[in-house]
Amino acid sequence: AQLVESGGGLVQAGGSLRLACVASGFTVEKYPIGWFRQAPGKEREGLSCISSFDGATDYADSVKGRFTVSRGNAQNTVYLQMDSLEPEDPGVYFCALPGPPIRIGVCPKMASAYQYWGQGTQVTVSS
Repeated sequence: AQLVESGGGLVQAGGSLRLACVASGFTVEKYPIGWFRQAPGKEREGLSCISSFDGATDYADSVKGRFTVSRGNAQNTVYLQMDSLEPEDPGVYFCALPGPPIRIGVCPKMASAYQYWGQGTQVTVSS
């Protein structure tokens, strides 16, 4: 399994970015995918997850109402739409695939549950 993120960049506070996580070696519809963020000097933070098949979503309180995770099955890609970006949002953003056992409809919250990670994409927010 391989994951490749893209879409990061520099944006003004209040602006928007859409990150993409292109998967290969597996079908995103059949697996949960999580989004995480790591800021300098801080632990990796779970932001959002989209579960397998029914596509149920979950968000951390810090991004709820501002970020939206979605899935493009035809593109085998998971997206993270980030709106109303704040000065607290910068960091390297990662998508990840959990290791086994995979439970249908369940999104693991802990980073330790994820086995496969992309290389990350940098997000910078200017105030």
